[in-house]
Amino acid sequence: MDAAKHIVITGASSGIGAALAAHLSAGGHRLALAARREQALRDVAKRVGGAAVVPTDVTKRGDVERLRDRAIAELGHVDVWVNNAGQGITKPVLELTDDDFDSMMTINVKSALYGMQAIVPHFVQRGRGHIVNVSSFLSRVPFATYRSAYNAAKAALNALTANARVDLARTHPGIAVTLVMPGIVTTDFQRNAVGGSPPLPPSTPSQTADEVAAVIVSAIEQPVAEVYTNPQQAGVALQYFKDVGAFEREAAARRA
Repeated sequence: MDAAKHIVITGASSGIGAALAAHLSAGGHRLALAARREQALRDVAKRVGGAAVVPTDVTKRGDVERLRDRAIAELGHVDVWVNNAGQGITKPVLELTDDDFDSMMTINVKSALYGMQAIVPHFVQRGRGHIVNVSSFLSRVPFATYRSAYNAAKAALNALTANARVDLARTHPGIAVTLVMPGIVTTDFQRNAVGGSPPLPPSTPSQTADEVAAVIVSAIEQPVAEVYTNPQQAGVALQYFKDVGAFEREAAARRA
């Protein structure tokens, strides 16, 4: 990047968020890191050479608004807001409870909605800014149906992101909105999913958090509408939507 940016990252205490903080800090950017676990955030901030630490429960609108205010107070302004916080679940559709579904929507969708609604007025005032929403390849293709409500939540996030992008392009073209879709990432996400996670087949393609973070950095450098962190998955998604029925029948046959 040509100039240092001031960047907020939610879900920054581990995984993709922590890796992204390391990449961005190495590039000379100033950061505000948010997550529920304060000590873990402070550990990340120390590893990356310093950052504003803002303990935040992103499922609470008031906390997210406080994060915005603290970030502006600490950094002076915000250039980029990364909605990265999220959690998975391991339960098929027909076994989901109301609480399961509500929790997945709150953690994975409402948190990002709160973030967008909190920061956009600041971006409008400055005439520029960039929202980055971290979704999932599973929002497009039912590769892991046991993630059910997580997949549905990320699909909802995709729609909100696209609608916000179109609206802002019409009224405030200086504000970019990017959707990032990682696939399987080797982080604690699998372990921290509600209900744990089944073992993945040995041949399952995966990426490291650093690899995903590098893609997000590139999207911040040169904003795009959306990006798959694994380029091969863009082709899989196109194949899926070309003939949904055939794709799903073949997938079901492979699992039988």
